[in-house]
Order: sequence, then structure tokens, then C-alpha cells
Amino acid sequence: MNMFEPTFIIAATCLVGITIVAVSLLRAWQGWLALKQRELDASPNAVDGKLGMGSGMGAARIEISDLKERIKKLEAIASGVDL
Repeated sequence: MNMFEPTFIIAATCLVGITIVAVSLLRAWQGWLALKQRELDASPNAVDGKLGMGSGMGAARIEISDLKERIKKLEAIASGVDL
């Protein structure tokens, strides 16, 4: 049995490729999180790392409540309840 069979070479190459892609995506995710952290830290509403009660915070609360309402409607549709 030859150690360098084409099937073995293809499988090893795929494994190396998947590993490279996974590591690259992990580094990109960590970079994106760091970017978002810097954006939050540099926010004009930031006070000692915490968001103040500015107009941006109010808009975010409205958006969150809107998303919660949409989720409830989608859950109702999924369960077959007529609104």
C-alpha cells in the first residue's frame, strides 16, 4: 500500500484547507469584535465604558421592542395561531 495514494493526498489537502479557512474566519471574527468594541468605546454617549441615556439609547430600545414584537408574530405564525 502506497502512503501517497491520491485519496490520501486529496483528504489531507482538504483538511489543511478547511483548517486554514477556519483559522482565518476566527481571526476575522475576533477583529470584527475588537472593531465593535472600539466603536462602543469611542461613542459620544459612552460614559466610563457604559452608554448614557442619549437619544441613541432610546432608538435602540425602540428597535429592540420592535424586534421582540416581530419575533412574537413569527412564533404565532409558526404555531398556527391567527393574529
